[in-house]
Amino acid sequence: MAYRTRIKYTSAQKQEIWDRWKKGESLNSIGRLFDRPSSSIFNILAPTGGIRPPIRKRSKRVLTLSEREEISRGIVADLSIRSIAKHINRSPSTISREIKRNDGYDNYRATQADLSAWERAHRPKRCKLACNRPLSRTVATKLQLNWSPEQIAGWLKIEYPNEENNRVSHETIYCSLFVQTRGVLKKELQQYLRSQRAIRRSKHASLKRDGLGQITNAVSISERPASVEDRAVPGHWEGDLIAGSNNSYIATLVERHTRYVMLAKVKNKDTESVVSALIKQSKKLPDELYKSLTWDRGKELADHERFTLETDINVYFCDPRSPWQRGSNENTNGLLRQYFPKGTDLSVHSQTKLNAVARQLNERPRKTLEFETPAQRFNACVASTD
Repeated sequence: MAYRTRIKYTSAQKQEIWDRWKKGESLNSIGRLFDRPSSSIFNILAPTGGIRPPIRKRSKRVLTLSEREEISRGIVADLSIRSIAKHINRSPSTISREIKRNDGYDNYRATQADLSAWERAHRPKRCKLACNRPLSRTVATKLQLNWSPEQIAGWLKIEYPNEENNRVSHETIYCSLFVQTRGVLKKELQQYLRSQRAIRRSKHASLKRDGLGQITNAVSISERPASVEDRAVPGHWEGDLIAGSNNSYIATLVERHTRYVMLAKVKNKDTESVVSALIKQSKKLPDELYKSLTWDRGKELADHERFTLETDINVYFCDPRSPWQRGSNENTNGLLRQYFPKGTDLSVHSQTKLNAVARQLNERPRKTLEFETPAQRFNACVASTD
């Protein structure tokens, strides 16, 4: 039976792997660099959940290898502990403990003692969540509500402004989830994260999406008023469709000023079905809070002129292959995949279910809103129109 040769990486290669992963390169591209399969790269990153472990350094206070060699020579020369300590300018108790914990006078070996000391010193700092169980339970509860670690950290900062012990950074939460040696937050809680990855991806990794079709008489986003661009005025929305199996779709709408989310059930991707659903949804809002809609180049809005005629809402289209021009909507579509995973049939969800999901998103605190919720901001806008 033939066995595959075990792949080994040098320390320098491992450092390069971590450097490239942090820059956002994929497992496949890193593997090609070393002419190795992506699975071997994954095995380097997975033990710490894709989070780079800190570089270990020796403390200046501990005995060095050269000092241990002096201790070994002193033992061979039958010197007393005090004589050895005086020679290397250390406390006699330090020399005594060093010899006792490394097999005593007769079996002391400097090199082995140094290696053993390095291994014993490998004690990771306890995570803040491990020291504060009530805080850990609070974080776990919020994760089960599909709050992101950043939202939880921001909420804690507002909820406990003067209690440092009851606050924690989002990085600590991620570390507790992905580096399971900490044993604080259970691995099962990873299922509540927006991303279902086994390891944490670098924040520099890019998400790509294909451009879509051509639209007749489309008004370019470049003609959109400047007041829409700076998000200062409410009433301007971004929209798109998310797709599921069996030709099922949901229309997603996000208000640019408040990040308020609305979802609409659509029968099909054809332009008549989509435009009809959007017209119906627009009638639920005051005219002052629905002035424009920015969409991508999808042909589902080919009949945008009918939409504008019946609602008096201007429609602007993004440039091809430019999803960042609807950044709020793209981000929301990612969040919605927690509720509507790719490959599932979206037609089974009623409008009532969609409204409940939108409500949950709108009640999450958002960093960009200084950890207020979209519902709070949007309700304030509604009140101002009365």
